[in-house]
Amino acid sequence: MAPIDPVRKINQTMKQPINQWLKRHLKGDPFIWAIMLLLTTLSILTVYSAAGALAYRKMQGNTEYYLVKHSLLILSSLGVMWVAHKIDYRYYPGLSKLALWISVPLLFLTWRYGLTLNEASRWLTIPVINKAFQPSDLAQLALIANLANMLAKQQRHIGNFQETLMPMLVWCGVICGLIALTNFSSALLLLLTCMLLMYIGRTPIKYLMMLTAVGIMVGFIAMCAGQRGATALSRLKVFTQDKLPFQTEQAYIAIATGGLYGKGPGNSQQRNFLPHPYSDFIYAVLVEEYGLVGGVVVVLLYLALLYKGIRNVSQSNRAYGGLLSAGLSFALVLQAMVNMGVAVGLGPVTGLPLPFVSMGGTSLLFTGMAVGIILSVSRGDIDESIDELQEQRTTLKNKYK
Repeated sequence: MAPIDPVRKINQTMKQPINQWLKRHLKGDPFIWAIMLLLTTLSILTVYSAAGALAYRKMQGNTEYYLVKHSLLILSSLGVMWVAHKIDYRYYPGLSKLALWISVPLLFLTWRYGLTLNEASRWLTIPVINKAFQPSDLAQLALIANLANMLAKQQRHIGNFQETLMPMLVWCGVICGLIALTNFSSALLLLLTCMLLMYIGRTPIKYLMMLTAVGIMVGFIAMCAGQRGATALSRLKVFTQDKLPFQTEQAYIAIATGGLYGKGPGNSQQRNFLPHPYSDFIYAVLVEEYGLVGGVVVVLLYLALLYKGIRNVSQSNRAYGGLLSAGLSFALVLQAMVNMGVAVGLGPVTGLPLPFVSMGGTSLLFTGMAVGIILSVSRGDIDESIDELQEQRTTLKNKYK
């Protein structure tokens, strides 16, 4: 009999409690957890590099300041994600309705009295702690969750316009319209997400056309009365012309000089020239440092997240769970694709961050909450299937005693 390797025995002994802890505390789809860990690791590395010039300008050369700050925000976001995934997703309809009603006055207050930055009032300052947050992040999450609930409840009467479709159109128009007053690109992406979610929820095409008409009408009003109408039109005009805007030109240089494998972590040159390289154009810095390979890996990670989120539609035992997971996945991945598309020149400059990668504040926390809800949907289905198997096992035991 061959002797037992003591080192191997110790490793196996150590792995058992770790595996048990992970199974007990990190439930849901393990693939989504892996995606989040990879994205957050890339985020910390890239933000540390991209925010170097900002640290020299504002923090007297303390380059570690933004590393520590962003790392703490990432950990907080993962904590929010963990808490959200522990809550049964069937509790979210009630929470989302309450959050939706709260979002309406908050969005109005933001438009009229919010903290102004870059000619837009998108932030409200929380009293006592004196921290700013974007009510639009809460409103987007609440609208998607509430819309998924309305679609799930009315599947048998989905063609009833007055009782089923009218409330959906009103809520989509109100929330998207209020967000468009200060952030036109976010409102447009939210409207597109709602249309995709309603399409998956078997909404007739004629009603989707009505939602499109509502979106055009609300968008026109927001262009006239909002803060960002002129900016949105000017950016669209610049994009259709041959002359590249400064941000896009610098992003092109960063991506072109990155090559196949990149310059290596911390070796970006264009971070010193790109406006907001740590948020709006972080994908260009990422490709410059990690090359085309790194850029493709990030795209594949987001596509994998989308696949996992949509897969819950067919695997979830309840319509609400599948629709909720799909809607939140659409919102996250669409924003990611727009951000990366802007960096490579496929669209006009929008100012949207790259979810879970760009440096941010409350946006990271709400992103973590969205992914946690997706994990809760997958966890719920997994737990229910295990419970069913245990019940069957108990029944068989009692039967043959």
